[in-house]
Amino acid sequence: MSARPFIVAIDGPAGAGKSTVSKVLARRLGFALVDTGAIYRCVALKARREGLAFDDDAKLGELLGRVHVSFEVVGEDNHVFLDGEDVSVEIRTPENSMAASQVSSRPVVRAGLLSLQRRLALETAKGAILEGRDIGTVVFPDADAKFFLEANPEIRARRRYEELFQKGVERSLEDVLADQIKRDQDDASRAVAPLKPAEDAIRLDSSVLPLSEVVQRLEQEILSRMSKR
Repeated sequence: MSARPFIVAIDGPAGAGKSTVSKVLARRLGFALVDTGAIYRCVALKARREGLAFDDDAKLGELLGRVHVSFEVVGEDNHVFLDGEDVSVEIRTPENSMAASQVSSRPVVRAGLLSLQRRLALETAKGAILEGRDIGTVVFPDADAKFFLEANPEIRARRRYEELFQKGVERSLEDVLADQIKRDQDDASRAVAPLKPAEDAIRLDSSVLPLSEVVQRLEQEILSRMSKR
């Protein structure tokens, strides 16, 4: 029986650098990249398009059976496809980000997507990097390596503001920070799978560390653990 792929969990709040670090790590290690946050964003987008209330558990549960999410690395970017449509930009608008935070708090949604997240990771040959809010605590509590990235709220808001600006989305830094604070509170206080580091996760503050150093620290730990498997 073949060994399970090496599973890496990277959790943390929005703007801590999870997406960028995960993308670079996956490329350097030859691992698959599973953006679990993007999966919830796709559910939120589909619910918005169909006019569903974010607390309508019955209809959200039915919708989950019709959501088909896939990932494809195109150039330097990890593109997200919803039902065959590239929605990489649309799922990351401020409106959809807030909707995703609400949808992801519903137990029916989290339970329904758990098997999908695990399947996307386990069907890989070598290994997979999963980034999100509850990978190390809920999705893969037995992950081979767990990390929790964090950063100063103002720095995270500035990163998000710059990202939106580059995409042509006009938002003030104050509005971005306010949205982020609310999302952080919602994610940390929800009853199901709240945002928190796993007890055995390695915590790293990315506020002042350059991307290269964050990636190198995580990569060294992963390679060390892989050599001991």
